[in-house]
Amino acid sequence: MTTPLATRILFATDFSDDAARAQEYAMYLATAWDAKVDVLHVIEAPHWLNADAATIAVVEQARMTAMQRLEQVYDQMVRSGISATIRLAWGNPTEQVGLAARNNAADLVVMGLQGRTNLLYGLIGSTVERVIRDGPCPILAVSGIRDEVGKPRDANPHVPLRNILVPVDFSSPSLDATEYAIQLAHGLEAKLTLMHVLEPLCYDLDCGLGMIEEEAGKRDHWTRQLTDLKDLVTSFGLSADFVISGGLPSDAILAGALRHRSDLIVMGTHGRRGVSQRRFGSVAEAVLRRATSPVLTVKTPKFAPGHRRMVPHTMGAMEITGAGQ
Repeated sequence: MTTPLATRILFATDFSDDAARAQEYAMYLATAWDAKVDVLHVIEAPHWLNADAATIAVVEQARMTAMQRLEQVYDQMVRSGISATIRLAWGNPTEQVGLAARNNAADLVVMGLQGRTNLLYGLIGSTVERVIRDGPCPILAVSGIRDEVGKPRDANPHVPLRNILVPVDFSSPSLDATEYAIQLAHGLEAKLTLMHVLEPLCYDLDCGLGMIEEEAGKRDHWTRQLTDLKDLVTSFGLSADFVISGGLPSDAILAGALRHRSDLIVMGTHGRRGVSQRRFGSVAEAVLRRATSPVLTVKTPKFAPGHRRMVPHTMGAMEITGAGQ
């Protein structure tokens, strides 16, 4: 039996549709890893609330409603054989999620990508990006939008992750994410698709022979690196493939996820600083905002004690203008 990637999962919910979908993933992974789930709901009351009787009544009603919803989530998990706790907190959602992750020694945080906007119901969804930047462990952000348009939602929380897309630019963060994805795929018997994105060296017809040869040379270089990385993955007994795409990284990653019918995208939160990052900011954030499949960002990977790393911290350094993430 493989060592689970997580023994404790923090599931932050605001009871939105995306949070309901995220709950299915939290329960699926908790079952696969026999992990405990800490369920957190954060209420952020507006600053203009006064301490009068009417305001107190509104706040108390919000608290009672939230506790009822938390107890429903708890009952669903317990009926599925999952060990769970529930907690209601007041304050800034980003701070409270980060604090709970640290205090509970969470190995993974699971959240819905988009949430409610009513302050009295919490703002979990609107803080996903800030949690990813500041969180102490990997973050799984789940969208309520599903690829199977028109199909009814499956009430079964076991939603197998069979195809995992891993954008890699061979920076240290992307190699950390690849290591995490290998461990994840091994435990879930999933296939990995390693993806590297080459941004074009020129964007118009003014592209000389030298630039064309340079781009061809870079493609050959990254093909060799991806082949080595794929061999590492398959030596672990996993199914793996790789692809090199051209274009803007976030666009290419999202298109690749659809093309390969990916159930999950696993990527680092920072990568090589290419053209698109100067123009549009973090590629990881751009993917997160538009992805229809769950996105697992790995800023600080957490592995079991004694973990033997498969992927080196550095591979085939080369100055490039393209980026994997």
